[in-house]
Amino acid sequence: MQILSISADHYASNHHYLNQMHQLRAAVFGDRLEWEITVTEQGERDQYDDLRPTYILAIFTDQKVVGCARLLPASGPTMLERTFPQLLERGSLDAHVAVVESSRFCVDTSLPAGRGGTLHQATLTMLAGIIEWSMSNGYTEIVTATDLRFERILRRAGWPMRRLGDPVAIGNTIAVAGSLPADRASFDQVCPPGYHSIIEHGDAGLFRSAA
Repeated sequence: MQILSISADHYASNHHYLNQMHQLRAAVFGDRLEWEITVTEQGERDQYDDLRPTYILAIFTDQKVVGCARLLPASGPTMLERTFPQLLERGSLDAHVAVVESSRFCVDTSLPAGRGGTLHQATLTMLAGIIEWSMSNGYTEIVTATDLRFERILRRAGWPMRRLGDPVAIGNTIAVAGSLPADRASFDQVCPPGYHSIIEHGDAGLFRSAA
């Protein structure tokens, strides 16, 4: 399983992966979780996809996208502050430049390979990829709007979320906002065996890619 980060400058050369990502989001958030989202033949997308985010994707050996997340600097427009301010204790983030927002995290857990542990390998691979990318781009904190189910998953992964407000019923789920550290200890905690680094090493040497 490979982790891929796709910045706005590389959308065109990775359009086949991004198309799969939007279809995966539609399948997970629309079909499985039955969230109130907009789904078209092209899959699920919203206004935050127009802000040139970076996407983190988990790619299986057959070039299938099995996990995804969207990352945007929290100093700019975010889903948490603009769409779900009711999840924030003060109604706003007051984010500093070292905070990034993760949204639209999902994993195809029907994939047989990767089962057997406490959490699916694709889930742990995605968490490690998000932390690694955040650290390598100068972020120390990750904020997100999620639900109580995923909050439990993060706790099981050993990467517990610090709540930024009380849980709120939104649609058919109980949503909650939280903050997570982006540091080496967190990366080491969630990183699954065989993880392949997405970072070009150069002289920095922050991470070691597993063989």
